[in-house]
Amino acid sequence: MALYEHIFLARQDLAQAQVDALAENAAKIITDHKGKVVKTESWGLRSLAYRIAKNRKAHYVMLEIDAPGDVVAELERQTNINEDVIRYMTIRTDALEEGPSVMMRKSDRSERGDRRDRGDRGDRGDRGPRRDRDGGDQ
Repeated sequence: MALYEHIFLARQDLAQAQVDALAENAAKIITDHKGKVVKTESWGLRSLAYRIAKNRKAHYVMLEIDAPGDVVAELERQTNINEDVIRYMTIRTDALEEGPSVMMRKSDRSERGDRRDRGDRGDRGDRGPRRDRDGGDQ
C-alpha cells in the first residue's frame, strides 16, 4: 500500500467538534475500504492567504494514510461533495513523518514563547556619515 498525506480546510464557522467529526468521517471512509489512518492532526483555526468562498480563516486538519490509490480516490470524492470542506489536497509520500508535523512543532514553539536570543544588536552600522543641509559632511 502507498503512503499519503491528506489535508483539508473546513469552514471557519464550524465548531471544533464538527471539525473532529469531519476527520472521523474521513478516517471511517479509509478504514471501510481497507486502508489505515496512521495519524490525525488538527492544526486549528488559521488565517488564509486569501479569501476562499467568503472565508478568511479555516480549520486545518491533516491525516496520514496508508492505503491503496482507489481508497484515496473515494476519500477525495467524498471530500469534494462535503459543503463544509473548502479545500483539500492529497500528496503521496515515500515515508511518513515521525512525531508531530512541522506545523505542530511551530505552534508548540509559539505557545511556549520561545524566541531566538538575538543578543545585543548594537549600532546598525549601515549608515554612512551624517550630512548637513548643504551636503557637506559633519
